[in-house]
Amino acid sequence: MNRTEKQKMLAGELYRPDAELAADHVAAEHWMTRYNASGASSAAELHALLGELFRKVGREAVIRPPFFCDYGSNISLGDGVFLNFNCVILDVVEVVIGDRTQIGPAVQIYTADHPRDAETRRAGLEFGRPIRIGSDVWIGGGAIILPGVTIGDGALVGAGSVVTRNVAPGAIVAGNPARARPA
Repeated sequence: MNRTEKQKMLAGELYRPDAELAADHVAAEHWMTRYNASGASSAAELHALLGELFRKVGREAVIRPPFFCDYGSNISLGDGVFLNFNCVILDVVEVVIGDRTQIGPAVQIYTADHPRDAETRRAGLEFGRPIRIGSDVWIGGGAIILPGVTIGDGALVGAGSVVTRNVAPGAIVAGNPARARPA
């Protein structure tokens, strides 16, 4: 049985963006236009809008517009999650954010990845690696979370950090690349 490009993408395999994925992306762009124009809406209205697109939206989860994503349908937010203004989530595969996690402004979460060899990139193939962010995590403004990273419960990521590797539960990391720091 031939798998669709979307099935390959969601499985983290090499895929080539096609018409189905382009249509999904356009639908997300239309949703973002509505969401990002809703700045003065109530928390309940914003929450309802998130529920239209995201896989899961926990109780009292908040994303302050503007917000940007690839598809939205691969994002799951736990209860009480907060994302400040101008966050970007490239969600070609699953992004899970645990309960009560707080994410500062302009944080970028990238699941999208590209082959390391030029020939495969030239062929238009790409892939994704899921990101999992635990509960009670704090990610400072301007941090970048790279594909495939898991951030454990209770961890803290310093502002402006580039997280290239998994972060242990309760750890404090900062810098580029992010490294463990004393409490």
